[in-house]
Amino acid sequence: MSVAKGFGRLELPVDTTKTAPSDGQRPSATEDLAGLIEHAAHYLPAQGPITAFVHHNTLHAFEDSPFEEGVVKGAELFGCHAFLPESRYRAKLDRGRITPEDIEAVLQEDLGDSAQTPAGPAGTRLQLRLGMLNHPMRTGPTAELRWVIEQTSALNRFQDSTPNALREQSIQATKHWVMRDFGDGSFRNADEKTRRMLDDLFLRFDRGELDNWTDAAWEEFTLHLLWLACREGARSVGGATDAQSGHQPPIRHTDLLHEVSGIDCGDWVNDLLIRFCAAFLDQDFAPTPLPAREKGFLSAFKELYGRSSAAADGWLNAAGPELIQTDNPLDSIARSLTDLGVAPDEREDYIVQTLLALRGFAGMLWQTECRSDRVAKPTPKGALAEYLAVRLILERAALRQAAAEGLGFRAPLAELRREATRHFVRHPESDEQRAFQIFQLAQVLGWTPAQLTDLDADQWRNLIAEIGSFSGMERRRIYHLAFERHYRRETLDAVANHTRRVRETDDITQPAERPSFQIVTCIDEREESFRRALEEIDPDCETLGAAGFFAVAMNYKGAADAHYTPLCPVIIEPKHYVAEKVVYTHKQTERQRKERRRTIGTVTHQVHLGSRTFAGGALAGIFGSIASIPLVTRILFPRLAARLRGAMGGFVRTPDVTELELTRTGENPGKEPGQIGYSVPEMADIVERLLRDMGLTKTLSRLIVICGHGSSSLNNPHEAAHDCGACGGGRGGPNARAFAQMANTPGVRAIVAERGLIIPEDTIFLGAYHNTCDDSVTVYDLERLPSSHTGDYEAAWAAIDEARKRSAHERCRRFESASLNIDFEEALRHVEERAEDLSQVRPEYGHATNALCFVGRREWSRG
Repeated sequence: MSVAKGFGRLELPVDTTKTAPSDGQRPSATEDLAGLIEHAAHYLPAQGPITAFVHHNTLHAFEDSPFEEGVVKGAELFGCHAFLPESRYRAKLDRGRITPEDIEAVLQEDLGDSAQTPAGPAGTRLQLRLGMLNHPMRTGPTAELRWVIEQTSALNRFQDSTPNALREQSIQATKHWVMRDFGDGSFRNADEKTRRMLDDLFLRFDRGELDNWTDAAWEEFTLHLLWLACREGARSVGGATDAQSGHQPPIRHTDLLHEVSGIDCGDWVNDLLIRFCAAFLDQDFAPTPLPAREKGFLSAFKELYGRSSAAADGWLNAAGPELIQTDNPLDSIARSLTDLGVAPDEREDYIVQTLLALRGFAGMLWQTECRSDRVAKPTPKGALAEYLAVRLILERAALRQAAAEGLGFRAPLAELRREATRHFVRHPESDEQRAFQIFQLAQVLGWTPAQLTDLDADQWRNLIAEIGSFSGMERRRIYHLAFERHYRRETLDAVANHTRRVRETDDITQPAERPSFQIVTCIDEREESFRRALEEIDPDCETLGAAGFFAVAMNYKGAADAHYTPLCPVIIEPKHYVAEKVVYTHKQTERQRKERRRTIGTVTHQVHLGSRTFAGGALAGIFGSIASIPLVTRILFPRLAARLRGAMGGFVRTPDVTELELTRTGENPGKEPGQIGYSVPEMADIVERLLRDMGLTKTLSRLIVICGHGSSSLNNPHEAAHDCGACGGGRGGPNARAFAQMANTPGVRAIVAERGLIIPEDTIFLGAYHNTCDDSVTVYDLERLPSSHTGDYEAAWAAIDEARKRSAHERCRRFESASLNIDFEEALRHVEERAEDLSQVRPEYGHATNALCFVGRREWSRG
């Protein structure tokens, strides 16, 4: 559905998921609204809860658009930058990270056949745009530009970026033109406009001493004449300034009223909703639960704010009666849109903009509503529609008061936009702003005053239109394409040189016929240094990459976890449940430790609640200084603090020997549909899929390590953002462990063998976990490793142990806290300290240094 233009609306992508009813009848108004709300939800942040704060594509709602178009639409809708500021690109141009050749090549491709279309005096579109990109163009408000013209040296000497040859050429051409045609002062060959400019100019310059003018005087005269020609040309194009130029009024009443009156009643609504949404989304951490929360957003809000309160703001009291009467959120939304005068063809855009006004909380409401498996306490269904209904009621009440205060407006709200638009200032581009752009371009492109005065009105109009079409956004887009082109060519040159070196010198040793061992890591770029180090240490090993959930989409609960957590990409809703259990030998120990954990948790919670009382607060103030001891220790001695914490936590920690309940039992954890474990055919499907996806269908080594990954940090609430994206912001160790157990199952091997994929009898899979923050590696289920493979494992572990040190060493180059001459052992200790250091909010830089990816077999990128 495309939204009609008007009131600052933009074209929204077509939602191909919405279809007409099968009976051919038009949907009802409420059905139509429900569809619009669901479609608008696509523009909300699709970010999971903080425990699964995985990276995601912020432009997912524009995936049906070309990339550049989607970036621009997203920037307009979300109020952010599509590209870097021009100053950043110009800095890259100065440093050589963008070259003029890159800019010209990108422009030539972008313009195509229109590159040579005439534009400006004796120039083309390509030359005009090159001039705008290769030389900084100053812009600003009209008053500022007038000050620049009158108070600076702008009319005394050419700007610094003007090439000397063009500067001399322009001055000499002007000198010859004036001396040849107007030297006797008659101006016979000049038209009326030029004669008037010269008359005005010679009041400033001594025409009688024309033959004796210095070079500096001629330069100043040329610039004055050039400015007058540009200003007259800009003024001659009256149609370029119209009532519709400049930015358009916002579609939402609150935004429009804020612009014209300075009163932001949207903030009144946001302040209230932020507090309420935080309480509504609470996951049982708050000491007091929100009343009627289980009945839904609307019921809970009515419970708190439906009745008037003397302590409440006046505008909020006005909303109370309508809140009490509201039972159906869709009917309430329709009523609010009608009262606000929102036309049917404006509704979609209005709803989108309203939800985006508090996009973080709206997005969390939507995510916890539609993905109940990702939180312990999901949001009741219909929460987003109820939120929108409440918000529109509150906005209407706030608008009535704000409009009366700011505009003296007391008519129906349906008339508010028309009234506010009368006070709206569009700030169209002035003659001086357009003239100043042309004035700067004329200097760097060598346009002379004579050439500019020869342009007729149509030529001026075309020139101004061409300059206007190459706006700031367009210039930044071309800059960015040039930046990417330069980086891409440098990268491909390096790859080509590497490939040539390998081909000519056979510099990279190829793996043996049967690798010494194989290791499968996630395709996360942080595993690249680890893989590269392994290949350097043991050239006979083979490293492979796969999505880090290893095709095992499951809800997982560790032995010490309270809830199941989905470990798979966020677009998948897993149907299988896998739990970790302590082996029977340690059952009694686990029961004791579980009781200790429960007791400590209960006491800690009660102390936390008690600290909010008067007496508890006083005690916390008295004894709180004791808490500074571990805090200081975690900063000054992080490794020591970690060891002490580990030693003290031993009496509550889950025993080390555990097992996965992986085989189907027929039970489920109370979440339908779902099953504990997998059947053997399901396991076979998973094993076959992953091995075929990686191309690992022959030459399997005796030992194959499946290595998931995650990241730990002590003081970063968004820690999950550095965990495995393929695991939905979880850690991929359980997935790797589960896959290895599946691939070792005889029944699974028999099924995949029937399908033509033979796993040798002597091939053993091991699950492992790599912490990309401290570069530790944990291997699971070693007690199941056959004695015949202990030698293979020890050799592989020696390589893995050394590789994690080298990976840490490579990563330390990015850390200011590490010296450049640090050795491998010191580097490993350094990253371990950073992971335990309370003062390090970003102990791992994560994805910050990733700029490209290779897709293909490892042979051609190895080394």
